Amino acid sequence: MNTFQISGNLVDILQQEIYPATVHVTDGRISNIERNNNTYTTYLLPGFTDAHVHIESSMLIPSEFARLAVVHGTIATVSDPHEIANVMGVKGVEYMLENGKKVPFRFNFGAPSCVPATVFETAGAVVSVADIEALLQRDDIRYLTEMMNFPGVLNNDPEVLAKIAAAKKAGKPVDGHAPGLRGETAGQYIAAGISTDHECFTIEEALDKLHYGMHILIREGSAAKNFEALYPLLHDHAEKIMFCSDDKHPDNLEEGHINLLVKRALAYGIDLFKVLKAACINPVLHYKLDNGLLRINDPADFIVVDNLQHFNILATYIDGAKVAENGQTLIPSITTSPVNNFIADPVNATDFRIPVSDSNAKEMAVKVIGAMDGQLITNAISSTLPVHNGVIDSNTEKDILKLVVVNRYKKAPPAVALIHGFGLKHGAIASSVAHDSHNIIAVGTDDESLARAINTVIAEQGGISAVSEAAVHGLPLPVAGLMSNLDGYTIAAQYSALDKAAKELGSTLASPFMTLSFMALLVIPHLKLSDLGLFDGDSFQFTTVNN
Repeated sequence: MNTFQISGNLVDILQQEIYPATVHVTDGRISNIERNNNTYTTYLLPGFTDAHVHIESSMLIPSEFARLAVVHGTIATVSDPHEIANVMGVKGVEYMLENGKKVPFRFNFGAPSCVPATVFETAGAVVSVADIEALLQRDDIRYLTEMMNFPGVLNNDPEVLAKIAAAKKAGKPVDGHAPGLRGETAGQYIAAGISTDHECFTIEEALDKLHYGMHILIREGSAAKNFEALYPLLHDHAEKIMFCSDDKHPDNLEEGHINLLVKRALAYGIDLFKVLKAACINPVLHYKLDNGLLRINDPADFIVVDNLQHFNILATYIDGAKVAENGQTLIPSITTSPVNNFIADPVNATDFRIPVSDSNAKEMAVKVIGAMDGQLITNAISSTLPVHNGVIDSNTEKDILKLVVVNRYKKAPPAVALIHGFGLKHGAIASSVAHDSHNIIAVGTDDESLARAINTVIAEQGGISAVSEAAVHGLPLPVAGLMSNLDGYTIAAQYSALDKAAKELGSTLASPFMTLSFMALLVIPHLKLSDLGLFDGDSFQFTTVNN
């Protein structure tokens, strides 16, 4: 029998009480909680849960994600394996499940609802209704992941409704994804059985969805940052709010996780127990997770913090095992072999020309994708660019660059568009992380640099790159072209170097590679680029670069 005890000021979030106590742990569970009158300087409370995250976006396999996350007091995630499923289908989901089970951490994976995400892009796999039904029968699949096809829900698409019905039959929640949906259409979407949304970027939209009974996840990731807009919801709607990151790059994960949102909310004067409900309790209750909540007979999952202002994590326990202490992970690295689905031939600079129909034209009115720092949505911009020798070129003075998507699953011509907001003055960056189908995406100031950046990714069968005239920087991602199988801290450092290289090319974005990865995300308006062409997210159809 393995027993130990730990003392401190116990934060009972459910009863909204703080008292000195000694917690007794036997074989990984809490066997007793003894109140006392002692004076303690540390606090014990349940660990944090990220209520919606794509582990793949950390560029780390689950076991390495866990090693970094536990240092910040995170003991669990509600994880959508949508990214690897778009590359490899159910086989990819099974890889995530099996790797996650090799470490002491509570990954809660769901059945990916939208693979492929749309018919307007080329994905590497299909997850059918039958696949969803089979996955939802598994005890280690906890929910149906974000239903991005909200038009399908609103229009009673039979396949969409069958997937939702399968989740209801299995008694498992359905996550939502409906940016900008308001009023009666939001009510209709929610009435279909959709229980959460993490895409709200205004408080008015969130309040609308709360009115119809939805749970709202306040997202703060590496690209999309909605905390500042939504944190006031905690004052009056704490029972329906959770915290999530959605997408977190490795350097940001090394810096912090849900703990940072807890600190910020407290600094804004939000009541402690309301904040901790969002961070610790609500995900457990909504998704019926196995996390311990510091009660007798619960799994011994808890964290030790220095005080309730700074919230520095002194130790993290999962199933009674100490997994982090004083900023150091205690989870060992796990060796794993890569799995992948990558077929792409090298490209040439001549592949990226944007020809015009009128060979005598001196200039051309064009549509331009407007990237925005900290947001997944884009603007649709009109501009006029000069024409040289019958083709349109990038214009660094106007910050209008070429955006390219190359199919990684079969040989096909690249799709080329124009984009504003990246700020590159020279060179190019490229990535095989491109939501949702994860073809190769690149932005650059000239065709030669674009070709070098893309070919660097192709040579590694997946990864990210930044190239200038003087240097080529690359980070291989051999697991599905999305993740590394190396030590998480090493990858965080290498990614930081790539991020620095992109900014030295002139990018003004806080996270250039994360923003780039969403420029192919067709389900978020307004203008995006898939491997099949420029896409208007408002009319949900293809459009042309030439106005």
